[in-house]
Amino acid sequence: MKKILRDKKEGFGPRRFFLSIKYSIEGLYYAYRYEQSLWIHGFVSILTVLLGIFFKIKFSEWAIVFIALGAILGMELINTAIEAAVDLTTTDIHPLAKIAKDCGSAASFVMSFVAIVIAMFVFGPYILELFS
Repeated sequence: MKKILRDKKEGFGPRRFFLSIKYSIEGLYYAYRYEQSLWIHGFVSILTVLLGIFFKIKFSEWAIVFIALGAILGMELINTAIEAAVDLTTTDIHPLAKIAKDCGSAASFVMSFVAIVIAMFVFGPYILELFS
């Protein structure tokens, strides 16, 4: 099998740019089609945006919310990539494969927890005001 060097330039230009966008969209399509956690985060993201519209949050709060949502979805995609790479490497149940998969999942879990805390900071005052 021919070794492919990462540092070899494949050229630059619009074709390469549009192909990279195409591959990114294919990755998103795969993840949303086969990964339940992406559906859950996608649903929560829509709910969060609707809450932001309902409460008319400030521009700076929108920025914080979108950074958090992007970080969660990005982390879930990285976790999916880790799982696919591990599955490609071995079909055996191996302790190191378990560690790789569990740590990828833990990264998503930690980011989700951080996003919940961010949501409490952003939406908490609005919710308290609504009920007082």
